[in-house]
Amino acid sequence: MTLRCQAIVFDLDGVLCDSTPIAERHWRRWAEARGVDVAPILAAHHGRPTVETIRQFAPHLDAEVEARAKERDEAGDTDGLRAFDGAARLLTTIPQARWAIATSGRRRTATNRLRHTGLPIPPVLVTADDVQHGKPAPDPYRQAIAGLGFAPADCLVFEDAPAGIASAQAAGAVAVGIASAGHPEWLAAAETVIERLADVQVIVESDGLVVTLQTR
Repeated sequence: MTLRCQAIVFDLDGVLCDSTPIAERHWRRWAEARGVDVAPILAAHHGRPTVETIRQFAPHLDAEVEARAKERDEAGDTDGLRAFDGAARLLTTIPQARWAIATSGRRRTATNRLRHTGLPIPPVLVTADDVQHGKPAPDPYRQAIAGLGFAPADCLVFEDAPAGIASAQAAGAVAVGIASAGHPEWLAAAETVIERLADVQVIVESDGLVVTLQTR
């Protein structure tokens, strides 16, 4: 499949870098310490702000206090963190003014992960610190697209989670799902679904980007 666009916005975790071991480790620690069942959290936390996950599964706790503590502990943990194959190649192919990142993580966590994996930090980096409403609300992608200066309909978003797909589409962008978690059915609402970031090729032309997706 070939798509044309003016710019691309990437989610971070699950799209550009694999932080699953870190997320699961810290959710397990947090849940065990507070007597909360971790299983439904692990099934639903993907792509969502920490505070919203805590509000859903531990409504008896102060979600904002708990989220700050968990995010502080997790921010500097890079054990098991890696960039996905193809991420560095892809980001260095696209002109800096034509790509951005919109993540549900905090800015400190995002920049630590980008530095650790050797991926570039873009001028437009939207984190949970920058928006009032996180994914699945449109705010993160709407702000990232506005920062790039293109119309939402002219932008592609790469996402690995249902909340992110919903956020991108609510912002007016075209959503491409990446089944990095091994659950392509989660991404059924996306325009199309690919298995790996390495299946993406981008050609830069004078009037925009030509994006080739190897679908299976």
